[in-house]
Amino acid sequence: MTSTGVLTELEAGMAELSTPMRVYVAAGRFTEPEPDLPELAARIRTLLAAIAADDAWRRFLPGYTPASVPEICASLEAVETHGAASFLAQVAAVDLVWPSHRHLPVETAKRAADRVVSLLGPTAGWWTNHDAECGAVNGLTPLFDSLLAGMDGQHFTLVLQIADD
Repeated sequence: MTSTGVLTELEAGMAELSTPMRVYVAAGRFTEPEPDLPELAARIRTLLAAIAADDAWRRFLPGYTPASVPEICASLEAVETHGAASFLAQVAAVDLVWPSHRHLPVETAKRAADRVVSLLGPTAGWWTNHDAECGAVNGLTPLFDSLLAGMDGQHFTLVLQIADD
């Protein structure tokens, strides 16, 4: 599949995981040669800025400016590729504050997540703002948030669920 075809498929898969005002997604192609974690963190920062500018969240985030790229890099923990699809489906489908509430049907989220992870391939890198050792979340916003970001060296995907209690 061509790079344009992969990007089109990634965008479609990520769009399936998005829900209005709660689950924000992005997919794209890097323009930098040999992108690494700082380039991915810059894309995360762009997504955070878009959420902060969204009318639905602006009132909850007065004066909020996304963390710097180095701060975002420091908040990320690696995720094993074999766990990426289930984590992606969880971030998209299961509410952060009320885990019994679903933003998407589990089957829909799982199907789209499996496809996205497959498109990035087995050598893709995955990161989250969850600390795997203690289960804590390194918040990217002053609210509840959960992020999963992936990249294959050419393309990236981001999913971030945000909630306020």
